[in-house]
Amino acid sequence: MKNKIEKILNIFAEINSIPRKSKNEKQISDWLVSWGENHGFIVERDEFMDVLIRVPATPGYEDRPSIAFQGHMDMVCEKIPESNHDFSKDPIKMYQEDGWLKAVDTSLGADNGIAIAVALAIATDREVNHPELELLFTVDEETGLTGAVNLPTNWLRSKILINIDSEDDGVFTIGCAGGRDAHITLDRSVTSNPDFNTTYTISVGGLKGGHSGVDIHKEKGNALIIAARLLKEFKHNNIEFGVVSFNGGSAHNAIPRNSKAVISINSENIGRIDDIVKSFTEIVKNEFKNVEPSLTIKTESIKESVLSDDGSIIDLILSLPHGVMYNSSEMKGIVETSSNVAVISTHEEKYKILMSQRSSVMSRLDEICNKIDSIVSLAKGSVEFGGGYPAWQPDFNSKILKEFITCYKELFHKEPVIEVIHAGLECGVIGSKYSGMEMISIGPTIKNPHSPDEKMEISTLGNLWELLIHYLNL
Repeated sequence: MKNKIEKILNIFAEINSIPRKSKNEKQISDWLVSWGENHGFIVERDEFMDVLIRVPATPGYEDRPSIAFQGHMDMVCEKIPESNHDFSKDPIKMYQEDGWLKAVDTSLGADNGIAIAVALAIATDREVNHPELELLFTVDEETGLTGAVNLPTNWLRSKILINIDSEDDGVFTIGCAGGRDAHITLDRSVTSNPDFNTTYTISVGGLKGGHSGVDIHKEKGNALIIAARLLKEFKHNNIEFGVVSFNGGSAHNAIPRNSKAVISINSENIGRIDDIVKSFTEIVKNEFKNVEPSLTIKTESIKESVLSDDGSIIDLILSLPHGVMYNSSEMKGIVETSSNVAVISTHEEKYKILMSQRSSVMSRLDEICNKIDSIVSLAKGSVEFGGGYPAWQPDFNSKILKEFITCYKELFHKEPVIEVIHAGLECGVIGSKYSGMEMISIGPTIKNPHSPDEKMEISTLGNLWELLIHYLNL
């Protein structure tokens, strides 16, 4: 088994040497095409750069139904503020520590590069017997499931699909939430105020971040909201200021870890503002002491006069829904509907806000989007909704689930966990395109995805390998 794990990790290291940020997958797509052709397999690629590699059945397995292995090429590119890593060209630097695979100062990309590595390892292992395999690798999963949404409907011959994009060993995922993004625009009018002779910068950092779906119930801090709360405290204390810029967050599916707000003030108020910041920092650190022990709020003041706006962005940020909206009434302990205030960017004449909404009940998804629309309307802004994808409704009686449960119990002598997750999986989209497709999502244990703390438990790769090989030989 050690050799099998080493083979997977070697392939993964090669994958991690190739830039593959969402919407920048051409190099990894080219690499996959070359890999498939070099091994003599039939390779197809669509106009969006999704790749399908057909691996013929081993002798004696030709009459068995074909099976699709599926994963996505792109990764969420997160790094610590001090890192100079350039995701457009630099390889991910990996190391092993205490049984875990980690990356130096960046996200690891096991979500979902490890799916590619596992599938390629199986396809080229001469000791593995299998029916025809269809290795399907899609693009731009992380920012909108773009590859899956545009997937050709005549590609797959398989009626069985194994998605390798789950993150807990011994857990079988058979359903997921649907989702929709909100793109908000708020106009801003900047002016010069002669009373404001100093800029004051507030930087919120040290937060853990995480996946805006599977981590949303963990009550992690949102750096954008924390910064807006602090600015609101200035207003409550009758301190006049203008907003020069407000920026933070990195992706629609990541809880914001960092934010930076720059305001213009009168230098005479610096002492009062510093006192408010100190008091507020103590309050918010106490609120998040158990989940965000490294939370920091840093400030800097510079004597200068700049253009600023009236700060209406603050009220909009604090009005937008963030966190769990509804828990499931059918499945205990499962989030049904949530919202994530994800990214804010400042432009010359406008602010842009990106939000991500999820729900396993599509009418509730409509409800939360209508709420956002109403809030933005009251703020005199505009919003467009896009990036929608359907929920994957669970089938607890599917044949593939029963077979995987049998395999797991035979191998590990215990029951697996069956779950429906509050995140978007490509299974929902693929299932809507291929009627009658039986699907399951599995994977090794991955902690803290979409953040620089991402890590993968190496031993669980062995469990995943054993499970897949056992299933292929049923």
